[in-house]
Amino acid sequence: MKCISAFICLIILMNVPQAGSAQPKDISKTSNEVIYHVLLRSFFDSDGDQMGDFNGLRQKLDYIQDLGATSIMLLPLYDAECYHNYFADDFEKMDAEFGTFEDYVALVREIHRRKMKIYMDMETQYVSYKHKWFKSAIGNLSSPYNDYILFDDAAHTVPSTMVFGLRALNSFDGKVIDITTVNLKSKAVLNYNIDLFKYFVDPNKDGKFDDGVDGFRLDHAMDNLDDKPSLTNLFVEFWDPLIKATKQLNPKVSYVAEQADWNDYGYAYFERAGVDRMFGFGLQRAIQAMDKQRLIKAADSVLVLNPAGKTQLTFLENHDLDRFASLEQNLAKQKLAAALQLLMGGIPSIYYGQEIGMKGVGANGAYGNGDGNDIPRREAFEWYKTVEGKGMTLWYKDSGIWWTKTNLKSGDGISMEEQSKDPQSLYNLYKKLLSLRAKHEALSAGAFAHLQNDNDQVFSFVRKSGNAVMVIAANLSASSQRVVFSKSLGKLKPIEGWVREVDGGFELAPYQFIVWEVNGKTK
Repeated sequence: MKCISAFICLIILMNVPQAGSAQPKDISKTSNEVIYHVLLRSFFDSDGDQMGDFNGLRQKLDYIQDLGATSIMLLPLYDAECYHNYFADDFEKMDAEFGTFEDYVALVREIHRRKMKIYMDMETQYVSYKHKWFKSAIGNLSSPYNDYILFDDAAHTVPSTMVFGLRALNSFDGKVIDITTVNLKSKAVLNYNIDLFKYFVDPNKDGKFDDGVDGFRLDHAMDNLDDKPSLTNLFVEFWDPLIKATKQLNPKVSYVAEQADWNDYGYAYFERAGVDRMFGFGLQRAIQAMDKQRLIKAADSVLVLNPAGKTQLTFLENHDLDRFASLEQNLAKQKLAAALQLLMGGIPSIYYGQEIGMKGVGANGAYGNGDGNDIPRREAFEWYKTVEGKGMTLWYKDSGIWWTKTNLKSGDGISMEEQSKDPQSLYNLYKKLLSLRAKHEALSAGAFAHLQNDNDQVFSFVRKSGNAVMVIAANLSASSQRVVFSKSLGKLKPIEGWVREVDGGFELAPYQFIVWEVNGKTK
């Protein structure tokens, strides 16, 4: 194919299917989805017990919408001994500390009234020692749940351990919790999960779905669970049938996989398990590294090469990872990372507090063999200039060294109260970038293509939707950089940021990004 100019060639290539890639997806009214990822216990407390709850989240929906998010993704809500609510005591019962089931339904309905979506995190591969399956089946070959639990012996006295050989986790309050693995090869377990997931899609079974979730996050959903010889080929035998069954009830339900096969980009989840979306870990790592070649490679894998109809989530943080503001103290780099996450493509997922630069690093076992090690990554959302305040979720106060060494500090500039008043704050940048996405279809749902330039320190790309074309350039370095694109780009109108034109190119300040809208005809 012969092109008149480099930029026209780029635009043509973006509309021609490439080997191993899918055509750009059709644009729809729901293409600007932005997810806000929330640990409910740590968000906002409505009743004064310092526990985040359903009513507290409902009271703060205005905040989430004003930020620019359109969907909410919650960590597990079912009854569990662990503060994070993984490892259920009872899948069918909401944690009472969050409120009643009626409170939950009121939250879901209010989210839907606002034309937002809600996703529920589910990890049904494990149960705690309090779960009825565990209590009934251990040492009891006549139990009705005899094949629900995975055992390592014929007498069913040795329940199979979970990943890393850990069967006991100390929760933050010192309790010991036994965890074991569910037998996902059991037909009865599959049928139970189908009924369970369907229940949360349509709790009152009226077919309206206003009280049901819009999708699920599947935590640790592996094809070969924890490399156990008896739990193989689960994509085909467990996850795909489960997903198909719930989609028969509501075809709009969307499944997001965490991706637990860390050594690849997880396309098997799309191709064999039937999930709709995945977390783009490769791009997350490349953004944090701020390495141009890694960004180019990861963007192709996460944003371009997905099967038709499948999408990846772009993210910087989640509840298992160190917060970016702790890894990177430079505010300019924090802002640049936000711009890359929100402008490159995919569906952004913002972990609560990320938008105000909350800090937190996992203790990596320093606090013993227990859940307390991850509390620093999951602290209370900082609503106020002072640590204390109405609705603050200090449920872990005075409970251990994670509180003694808390990241929450009064007057440090890391709070909603302080940053909302500062036009140059990280929070206000997030608002501005999310507003840009909402206004420009090319940024919210346009096809991505790497745009070559002459500088190894400047990463640039194009987003295109129909006739709308946006060009974004990012200086990944701590020094000013001059960058030159093709002369055939035409007229570039800056819509975010400003740069000086120098010798036929542009000069970007350290860690600066700029967003141009392509106006005028190419030559």
